[in-house]
Amino acid sequence: MKLTATVAAMAALALVEPAHADFTLDERYVDNDGDLIADIPEDASEWVDPDTLIFAYTPVEDPAVYAEVWAGFLDHMAEVTGKDVQFFPVQSNAAQIEAMRAGRLHVAGFNTGSNPLAVACAGFRPFAMMAAEDGSFGYEMEIITYPGSGIEEVEDIRGKQLAFTSETSNSGFKAPSAILKAEFDMEAGEDFEPTFSGAHDSSILGVANKDYMAASIANSVKARMIDREVVSEDQLEVVYQSQTFPTTGYGTVYNLAPELQEKIREAFFSFDWEGTALAEEFGRNGEDQFIEISFQEDWAVIRTIDEANGVVYDCQ
Repeated sequence: MKLTATVAAMAALALVEPAHADFTLDERYVDNDGDLIADIPEDASEWVDPDTLIFAYTPVEDPAVYAEVWAGFLDHMAEVTGKDVQFFPVQSNAAQIEAMRAGRLHVAGFNTGSNPLAVACAGFRPFAMMAAEDGSFGYEMEIITYPGSGIEEVEDIRGKQLAFTSETSNSGFKAPSAILKAEFDMEAGEDFEPTFSGAHDSSILGVANKDYMAASIANSVKARMIDREVVSEDQLEVVYQSQTFPTTGYGTVYNLAPELQEKIREAFFSFDWEGTALAEEFGRNGEDQFIEISFQEDWAVIRTIDEANGVVYDCQ
């Protein structure tokens, strides 16, 4: 039996004060305009203007899957910016954040859950997100199992194992942790055994192959894997579906030269999706354009979930 996020569950999360006041950036960044993201340095001597721009897409699946998917878009970015652009296949959210913090990553798509950490600790300035033609966007967290597992509803996970992806993932850890506690009074380590797969595709394949009894995943990743016939729909059953969350946020590191940051923005919003590998891959989720976003507004629910989970953005 599939449940959808109930009013009671989301009301319980909403009791947490919005995380606007508690969200602070690492001491190396300033936010004088109060938009919750790092300001571009005023001193031009602090700007970075590299010959080669390094781009990384969030490792929700094997990075090798996405090198060719993004190739046409990166060629477009190279044309608009006049720079060489290189795809960087990161293996984990933590590695992606560290690469940007260390100056080795200039443009990136950070997944929903790691966006606040990237903003706070790596100087990430998100400005775009994929959306459908009508402007709608987002995905849902699902708790999935396999047919015959004995799990027909969320309460059946008590005393069993639930696979998460990583602690920085919204749908792979943060949202299910908050919702399970708020709605079902269930906590990892007390009411069920948590395990970590490392990635959404690993969790989905693990359930399909009956290596994991249940897992929390992003249904957008599941949809793409089903469409590519990596798994089949009859291998999986959904026992819970959340509200809709914002998806991967795209942006730049804070200290790129302002003119270069504007050209990168132009590359995102001038890209022609029609007939591209990007459209083929993300069109599986109905996404066919980049739209403007606000971290302050569009990620408010994610910061609230972090607050509910007691997340601290430790930048050390």
